Amino acid sequence: MKITAVIMAGGRGERFWPKSRNASPKQFLSLTKDGETMIQKTVKRLSPLVETEDIYVVTNATYKELVFDQLPGIPKDNVLLEPCARNTAPCIAFAASVINRKYEDAIMLVLPSDHLIGYEDIYINTLKKAIKAAESGKRLVTIGITPEYPETGYGYINFGAAKEDVYAVERFVEKPDLTTAKEYLASGKYLWNSGMFVWKISSVMLNIKTFMPDIYDGALRIGQAFGTPEFNEVLVKEFTAFRSESIDFGIMEKANHIYTIPGSFGWDDVGSWLAIERINETDNDNNFIDGDVVTVDTQRTTICGGKRLIAAIGTRDIIIVDTDDVLLVCSKNNTQDVKKVIAQLKEQNRNEFV
Repeated sequence: MKITAVIMAGGRGERFWPKSRNASPKQFLSLTKDGETMIQKTVKRLSPLVETEDIYVVTNATYKELVFDQLPGIPKDNVLLEPCARNTAPCIAFAASVINRKYEDAIMLVLPSDHLIGYEDIYINTLKKAIKAAESGKRLVTIGITPEYPETGYGYINFGAAKEDVYAVERFVEKPDLTTAKEYLASGKYLWNSGMFVWKISSVMLNIKTFMPDIYDGALRIGQAFGTPEFNEVLVKEFTAFRSESIDFGIMEKANHIYTIPGSFGWDDVGSWLAIERINETDNDNNFIDGDVVTVDTQRTTICGGKRLIAAIGTRDIIIVDTDDVLLVCSKNNTQDVKKVIAQLKEQNRNEFV
């Protein structure tokens, strides 16, 4: 069966402000010193498994030129432009309806555009297992990440019986508090929810029809119009009418035949500035330094410089990010509060900084 991939690239990456902005969100940034952007890495690592002409990118219409510039090998017709943000369920339904015009049925990998993978061979082998599982019946398969510590920032997958390394999903659970996360880790029956999915197009469309019939009907009309002069008009009309819904809530928490495959391939969702020291080498004082920087008695500090010289003296557990128009200084304990700064800027109508 033909293998296709859908890269979801419409997010804003607000927790990586001020580097990540409305005009250039996280997936289009390079956060490692090799110079490759997150979305370029995502596409590149799929090369052993998926033909380039079968990779689709779903993104906001605002980012069309960024995708064309960073992914010149992807056919332009495979860049699917959402007229507005409607979360992952409409995104997936849109892509499935378009791919279904090309293939009667196909395997569909659904992958975020802004994750990093440390061990790509293991990652590809895990996807192959998921593909094999999804080819059987009407299974919907999600890739779960074997937890390494009691993380409170991720949703979890509670799994049950196994057959050939494929586990039945008992339930999806929301982000836990620390005590509950420790219990999940100790039980050995929970995985981090990575947001990566594998299924046949026919399988996911059947479930969209069952649980989100309005989105199913609109996606069918979009797919039928694809490639015609009326496509953009139909897309705007139908897509803007969709409610904002995640695929987890819309289908995965309700459907039958949900399975998971544990993955241990050095996954990192690069969720905030704290990830920078995890995904890059640090110096002997556990600092990550990029740019024109001088440090004195500085430890466990992340500094991402711009055009100016940065001097850090006596800092501990601090994040410093310098751009042309914004300087961020943040305690590592408060990286999630970057969104609060963005909210204040929006309230003050200082949108040039958002």
